[in-house]
Amino acid sequence: MLTFDLALIAKAQSVLQGQVVRTPLLSSPMLNELVGANVYVKAECLQKTGAFKFRGAMFKLSQMTAQERDKGVITYSAGNHGQAVAAAARHWGCPCVVVMPEHAPRIKQENCRWWGTEVVLYNKDREDREDVARRLINSRGMTFVSPFDDPHIMAGQGTIGLEVIDQLAEACAIPDSVWLGCSGGGMAAGTLTALRSKFGDFESVLVEADGYTKWATALQQGKPVKLEELPNTLIDGIAGPAVGFLPFEALRPIRPRAEVAYLADAFSGMRAAFQLLKLVVEPGGAAALGALIRERERYRDKTIVVVCSGGNVDPDVFQQAWAP
Repeated sequence: MLTFDLALIAKAQSVLQGQVVRTPLLSSPMLNELVGANVYVKAECLQKTGAFKFRGAMFKLSQMTAQERDKGVITYSAGNHGQAVAAAARHWGCPCVVVMPEHAPRIKQENCRWWGTEVVLYNKDREDREDVARRLINSRGMTFVSPFDDPHIMAGQGTIGLEVIDQLAEACAIPDSVWLGCSGGGMAAGTLTALRSKFGDFESVLVEADGYTKWATALQQGKPVKLEELPNTLIDGIAGPAVGFLPFEALRPIRPRAEVAYLADAFSGMRAAFQLLKLVVEPGGAAALGALIRERERYRDKTIVVVCSGGNVDPDVFQQAWAP
């Protein structure tokens, strides 16, 4: 079985050089004043396909055999991972199917189709995405690309952390705390593993959508969990039902803390990113920033890294963030 470790993250960085965007690590005096701390925002909303997911998908497909790619790939996704796999599949010239919930943001559905993939919609109240994907895998012989529970995916996302290490060195900064939106945990596992190789122990905060606080439960129980009830939420980017087994094993020794983000927090993060950093960020991508702003009194004069993980937001949802 392939081992997920720092060496695999370093390999991913080498393979992905020139294929992914080295997204900026942004700071703003106005944001620093708002939070009362030195805040550095990793703008993964500027990544290809508008989210960090392209890193993992591109590395995963690069490590598949030509025969596997010829048969095609399939995944399930609320949108960002689907777009990433679709874009990577187009790069490699292989067929692709993305299983998405019917309520997935229109922009994410349309973007998947733009990359040339087949989108299969399902009703999350009556169907399980794993069952839908499994039927298609069995009938078509495609390779499943996990959104998070795969060493290659985790390593690809971990290249975020390697970039942040270099960018913090340029800023002469050392993090006291790192905040990330978290669903299955692939990005958190990869990024925090990379960062800890340089900075050792710092506070790690996994931000979850209200109603989807599976990481808080998993960390308390000491094992991955899967939610049975899935409420509708606009914070869709971090609203998956399950904690990944491999990410959990990678994150457990790091001892992260789980923090909930409410819709008001996500909207607060979206407004701050747009006003102070000139970034368009979706609710799930802004949840970590918004939760930090809510909890800012606890972080006076600290140095904090926040990952704004995606920017694929429908115009009407973006407008809701500004509604009085």
